[in-house]
Amino acid sequence: MTAEGTHAAECDRATRRVWAVLGGPPALPDRVRYGPPGGLPAAVPVTALARTATAVCSLAAAELLATRGRLRTVPAVRVDDDAVAAAFTSERHLLVDGRPGTTFAPLSRFWPAADGWLRTHANYPHHRARLLAALGVTGHGDSDSDALVSEVAAELAARPGEDTQEAVRAAGGLAVAVRTAAEWAASAPGRSAAARPLIEHRTVADGPVRALPPAGLPAEGVRVLDLTRVIAGPVATRTLGLLGAQVLRIDSPRLPELWDAQADTGFGKRSAALDLADRAGRRTFEELLSGADVVVTGYRPGSLDRYGLSARALLDRHPGLIVAQLSAWGFDGPWADRRGFDSLVQAASGIALLQADADGRPGALPGQYLDHATGYLLAAAVLRALTERHLSGGGRQLRAALASTACLLLDGLPPGTTPPPGRIPDVGRRLAAADSPMGRLRYVLPPVDYDGAPATWSRTPSRPATDPPRW
Repeated sequence: MTAEGTHAAECDRATRRVWAVLGGPPALPDRVRYGPPGGLPAAVPVTALARTATAVCSLAAAELLATRGRLRTVPAVRVDDDAVAAAFTSERHLLVDGRPGTTFAPLSRFWPAADGWLRTHANYPHHRARLLAALGVTGHGDSDSDALVSEVAAELAARPGEDTQEAVRAAGGLAVAVRTAAEWAASAPGRSAAARPLIEHRTVADGPVRALPPAGLPAEGVRVLDLTRVIAGPVATRTLGLLGAQVLRIDSPRLPELWDAQADTGFGKRSAALDLADRAGRRTFEELLSGADVVVTGYRPGSLDRYGLSARALLDRHPGLIVAQLSAWGFDGPWADRRGFDSLVQAASGIALLQADADGRPGALPGQYLDHATGYLLAAAVLRALTERHLSGGGRQLRAALASTACLLLDGLPPGTTPPPGRIPDVGRRLAAADSPMGRLRYVLPPVDYDGAPATWSRTPSRPATDPPRW
């Protein structure tokens, strides 16, 4: 077999494996075509992960478009590795009025611990404050000065990594001890992640059929409530917005947000604020729910339950709803209630040490690949759920976790899909610019591609929390 044939066969196997997890018709991956190998180099097959997630998302979009339009043939799907590489690093290419988007805060990094390494996440002010409180570091105010960094480093170097992990967690902050892949696989949270399917889905059988009329875009006319935060959830809902859904993002006025992240992932959406702890806010949200087709949540498992927004409660009140949930560590197991981000899952699961520098310092993937891949996978699951509901009715509960995506990356993809040495993705041809309420944006074009797919979004990001909370 030629190199091109081997590449295509590897791509096809990976796509078929994930498409089967989504419950898709087994013949449809025949509609997918792959360009020449490309992507970004890494110690693990991140290009295969990104390509596969994009392929199944594009295929699910094409399937839904054909189903609701009664087309004889599902539109052909194309996967371009340069487009995928650009999209999976979209936050790195963002410019807002010529200014690069914000990156990791000084206290979000790897630190030497007494027995190895520790990874912290302190991009949000409240997480920064909780980390410092757990370490007993005070007197620096809001300044991430060199003196503060040195004091934190000294504190962490004197403590075992897992002790710090648990102390910071108890304070409501975010830190994980860096593990090898073998250590993670042998741990209770690692075993729990490996035991779950990549995407969990459950049908609520008594929900009504909600047939969708023919339309020019797969998700046209679908109403999506977006209760997610950086990055996986917003990527999923940004993709649904690209494909025609009416997406309304809801943020709490009580929580700070990283607005540059919304400039990147806010395309195709409107953005409103509602305080769910307030009676009027809850009433407004319930009115929105009554007209919604899909609810996507990305908060820590259980944190929305007190507002009556658990999946069970939502589906009891709205039997035909599609409820899609995201978490870092999964919805069961010993770490189910823990906060988490892509960088922390990389550190805990062994990816960071596989990406280590020559001197042994842990490294990172060339982008937030767990976030982006999980976002496209969940969007694919929502699109497939819309197809199934169109045909047979019923609501759906969907679940995805960054830790489950990490399992696929570490032990579920062909190792031979690493891009050729020296191959640099042509990102420039995937960039566009537009004026928006947030300023002049340079952004990455979407990687989802099928015959007739939109080239970009129909609307630029709103200024956060400035749109009215109504359909």
